[in-house]
Amino acid sequence: MFSLIVNGQDKTRQIADWKIFKGSEGQFVLKCIFRSDKAFFRSLEECEITPTEEVKDKLLITKNGSKVSTIESALIYANKYAIVHYPGSSEPYLMKMDAIEFTDTANIKNGTVFNYFTSVTNARMNLAPSGEERDIAENIAKQLEKIEPYPETALFSYCTGKSQQRAKPNGLVYPFGINLSQQQAVQQAFCSQVSIIEGPPGTGKTQTILNILANIALRGEKAAILSNNNPAVENVYEKLEKSSLGYLAAKLGSVQNRKDFFASLPMKPKEKPNQAKPLEDITSQIQRLEQLLSAQNEASKLRSQISELKIERKRLLGWQDKSIHKPIMQPNKYKLSPQKITDFIAYLTDISEKRITLWNRLELWLHFRILRTKLFNTWEKRKSVIHALQLLYYDYALQEKTAALKTQEEILEQSNFKVLLETVTNSSMAYLKSSLFDQVSSHEDFDSENYRQNFHQFLQRFPIMGSSTHSIINSLDQGTILDFAIIDEASQQDIIPGILALGCARNVIIVGDRKQLPHIPNQTGILPPSDMYDCEKHSLLESFTRVFSGSIPITLLKEHYRCHPKIIQFCNQQFYNNELIPMRDDTAKNPLELIVTAKGNHARGYSNKRELESLIKVQTENEGAGWDERNSKGFIAPYNAQVNLSRSHLPTDFVRKTTHKFQGRECDEIVFSTVLDKKLSNQSERKITFVDNPNLVNVAVSRAKEKFTLVTGDNVFTAGNSSIAALVRYMEYYGDQSSIYHAPVISSFDLLYDEYDRSLEKLRTKLRPEDSQYKSEQIVAQELRQLLSDEKYREFTFHAEVALIQLVSPNLEDLTQAELTFMRNLSRCDFVFYYRVGKQPLAVIEVDGGHHNTPEQKRRDALKNSILEKAGLPLLRLNTDEAHVSRNISSFLDTLRQACDKPNDLELTG
Repeated sequence: MFSLIVNGQDKTRQIADWKIFKGSEGQFVLKCIFRSDKAFFRSLEECEITPTEEVKDKLLITKNGSKVSTIESALIYANKYAIVHYPGSSEPYLMKMDAIEFTDTANIKNGTVFNYFTSVTNARMNLAPSGEERDIAENIAKQLEKIEPYPETALFSYCTGKSQQRAKPNGLVYPFGINLSQQQAVQQAFCSQVSIIEGPPGTGKTQTILNILANIALRGEKAAILSNNNPAVENVYEKLEKSSLGYLAAKLGSVQNRKDFFASLPMKPKEKPNQAKPLEDITSQIQRLEQLLSAQNEASKLRSQISELKIERKRLLGWQDKSIHKPIMQPNKYKLSPQKITDFIAYLTDISEKRITLWNRLELWLHFRILRTKLFNTWEKRKSVIHALQLLYYDYALQEKTAALKTQEEILEQSNFKVLLETVTNSSMAYLKSSLFDQVSSHEDFDSENYRQNFHQFLQRFPIMGSSTHSIINSLDQGTILDFAIIDEASQQDIIPGILALGCARNVIIVGDRKQLPHIPNQTGILPPSDMYDCEKHSLLESFTRVFSGSIPITLLKEHYRCHPKIIQFCNQQFYNNELIPMRDDTAKNPLELIVTAKGNHARGYSNKRELESLIKVQTENEGAGWDERNSKGFIAPYNAQVNLSRSHLPTDFVRKTTHKFQGRECDEIVFSTVLDKKLSNQSERKITFVDNPNLVNVAVSRAKEKFTLVTGDNVFTAGNSSIAALVRYMEYYGDQSSIYHAPVISSFDLLYDEYDRSLEKLRTKLRPEDSQYKSEQIVAQELRQLLSDEKYREFTFHAEVALIQLVSPNLEDLTQAELTFMRNLSRCDFVFYYRVGKQPLAVIEVDGGHHNTPEQKRRDALKNSILEKAGLPLLRLNTDEAHVSRNISSFLDTLRQACDKPNDLELTG
């Protein structure tokens, strides 16, 4: 009921309808329409409409729910029109009540959690240096201010730790393929306001996201796919375009991304796709498929178990071949079941060396139906029986698992599983394309300047939009509320700016893997209101798992498709509690390769040349090793210095990156170099913890699809529970013995270290303390004596510790004052070659230890290099991390001999 009084007269019963509009001069006008269709107009100020309600400090929400804004006040006339005043604006706006509604604001922006986030943001902004980093921090601060305090957002849910339940979805489709855990993840995404998908490497995380996006679009809803790095979002774009669905996605984000997108808008197809099957038929197919997906998983598990049993059986046979306790009985003599076998082994072990009593005989008969005990009446015989039974257990277990596998494979084959899976995928895709063609707007008239002005229409045309997390609010019209935000790579996502997406979406799906590398946060020292919101300790994914502990669905994607089973099984056993299901066949040859360098201190700073030399030696000199030219190859190391050093040692087709930068990538073949050695400085807790970090090791191993090579030092990572120690043990157990290489490169300089390869012991006994006070020079002196004993070098001899001023004349032209001073300070050369006859100096060898990396020593070396060059004396510098000392000296001597054959090519000064 309402009443209308105009200039004091009640006109309620006389009029058929009424409207309010804005006049040409900006005033509001009431139009009254009589039953005769005649109308009269009055200024709204002259009219009294009942009921009229005033609301203040509310949120105005469009009825389609796509936009929310804070208002200062609003006058609502008979629940038909509202005149709205916005904060900071003097101009009122007229709106129809059937298109809007008002609700209370949420108090999140004044709460302790949000205030903590804004404090951290401001601190980061103040600490950031000028340039791009500061611009990003300021941009995030501005976007936080734009967030509306709407209680239905995922941000409100996150700040309060309360997630709303959603109605169970019906009619979901899977146009991008399906497996059991992916299906569960898609269903759970629509059942809860907040859900988490844990996506270990190679488990179809992107495929799951695409299926969720497809169903969001089918429901007529809007979603943003976001990440802190562009490649993750680009991967979604790429697969949408591959399926001819790229026209659904708006590639927003940075200003440049938006310009590029609007410069070449993707066009909607002009022709409608072929008619698709009804949704009811597709749903029926999916229901039939669900049981077969379980059978597929069970078959894959059984294959893994069979592979494991075969390896263990092979190991047992190898051990028995070396054992003195050979089996002396036929394994099936007692016709025991697998359970009885283990019971019998336990029983024989329990009585061990004891004499068999009458009571034992009774127990043996009652439990195992064994009457005659002659075959195991001594401990030695019992051990032989145990060995036979152990082998029998594996035989029975293999028979049992093989029979179970055959059953599952028959179920899959008889049900035409592969055909049904393909049918469900194709039918879902056809239904998606057909439905979206009708749903999605054909409007194309958008550009980077006007798209926000018609943002509702823009959303009808592009139901999916992509952005980086730190640009999402800037990409939307002010106050836009999407139905879903999907945040990918959330284990690497800083909480700020991750929460920006939460402020503009009703529901959020967090996707990531806590077992991979987390983000590296900026430190501000600001204390959080609770540990679970701590920006400096937790990624967005970790924070969500703590905030909603036990109250939201967390789905682990289990089916793994990327890596060879023997590669991913290490990650599975070490990090994922054996929950992953390898779906690939175990067919590749030698997928694991372990290269252990010789004992010694081979690392220099954060690089290790010996590991690279050992790798190259194995690949070039061992049959069965080597890189497949057809495969993509990656080199991973924990430090940039090792990555950079690899550029001068490995083929150019290698992708070289630190482990942190390789996350999200994959290659057919991966080499992981651990760099550290047993120097005390490299055994510091900081370095060991960094390199042996479980997340880092997990990432490194799981990048490899066909072959994984570990290059590491001998006994460097020794902690029994450390990840690299576990990896070495795993590779030694599961790897082919022909692919395990110990100390493939040995250097004479290894004698400098307390631990060295014993093959160098003979050299050590020949070292002469009188050669030098330095052991490195003693080693070179012995190598020189050994080489010069060869007939082809008979014309050469050498002397150690020769003063430079005795070798090079100070009257030599072009010497600088610094060089003269250096010579007069009695600088010496480690070794000088002479002609044996005539004593004419020929060349110089210098031995450079680790101290040669200091700035002062580099200056001195540069002076010596310059003096010898001006004197025409060739110089060979040997680093104490050299792998091929003798070979390098020999090559140097060969060069000298060739030069000696052409005397004009060698200028000598002395």
